[in-house]
Amino acid sequence: MTRRSRRRALSMTLALAFAVPQVDVAQADPRPVTVEAWQHSTSARLDSDGSLSDVVALSPNDVWAVGQQGIWDLWQNRGTIRHWNGTSWAEAAIRDATGADNLRGVTATSPSDVWAVGDGHDGVPYLANGDVTGFDRVRPQQLRVGDWLGGIDARPGRVVAVGSRERNGLIVTGERGAWTAQTTKEKGALYAVSGPFAVGDTGSAPLILKYADNAWKSVPVPSIPGGYLRDVQADGVKRAIAVGGVHQADGGVGPLVLMWNGKKWQRQKLEAGNARLYGVAGDGKGRFWIAGYDPAQPAEAYMLRCEKGACATMRGEPVKGRSSIRLQAVAYVPGKGSVWAVGHSVDRNDRYTDVVESFGPKSLVPKDF
Repeated sequence: MTRRSRRRALSMTLALAFAVPQVDVAQADPRPVTVEAWQHSTSARLDSDGSLSDVVALSPNDVWAVGQQGIWDLWQNRGTIRHWNGTSWAEAAIRDATGADNLRGVTATSPSDVWAVGDGHDGVPYLANGDVTGFDRVRPQQLRVGDWLGGIDARPGRVVAVGSRERNGLIVTGERGAWTAQTTKEKGALYAVSGPFAVGDTGSAPLILKYADNAWKSVPVPSIPGGYLRDVQADGVKRAIAVGGVHQADGGVGPLVLMWNGKKWQRQKLEAGNARLYGVAGDGKGRFWIAGYDPAQPAEAYMLRCEKGACATMRGEPVKGRSSIRLQAVAYVPGKGSVWAVGHSVDRNDRYTDVVESFGPKSLVPKDF
């Protein structure tokens, strides 16, 4: 593969994150802090006009990403599943004649149990399960043409995918080969699921469902007209984070971060301008990374690192030929203290190129990628 690599010291400016006035949170140190980090840019080498939508890391030598190739070609576009083995990226075969369209989500319980979700060319949501030897389509009988699935989470013995059916949320659950599909009573769509939480929006406000007592039920969230959520990361029953945005009266979009403290969801106020937030990952110890896009500096990779009520902005260097870069998802790499974010860049001719960005502590600069 072509190893375009840049390793440099990144300045991560710490921006305070405050809760809304009615919520009590620990006060963060108001003094600016600078953290040194390395950054590494590369590509999974998708075909022309390719983009990566999601990523999951089991180890530094076992990373999975999904996306789409041939985005602008109605007849040639197809979903793709890519695997990093510690040395190079390779495409995993999808053994299905009908073919996958855009794949939006990926999750894994082990190297031999990887799941992907997205669209099928036959109009039915696409679920696939497999490993490095290839993937097979899984066809829950409850799914039908017109359903949409965008997020997926898997734990040993249980898989949950979320999306929408007509104008309501849709939750599809697989346990030991048996599948169920639940249409929520709440209007809207669900975009992501992690542990006991599924998130999305009603079309006019954020929507969060929680799984308890064998049922999914909506939970109270702060009143945020125009708000929506696109990803969630649960680190146990007492800590979770959901990210998205807020549509503003002037047509712009502001960032939105909600935190779960074990009892309720709280809004975090960020010094993040009009950044768009798409994906989030955590290390299980209270530190989270958020992937996104900053329209004020579109040619630079943009991420936030959040912990203890404060968020640090992480920016990558501009790369020749990129006029815009959007990081759609991020994964924490166990044991390395680093994260991998995936998405795409767009050049001046509106051509898409898939992007893989890595960030980590300066003391752990990798020898190779």
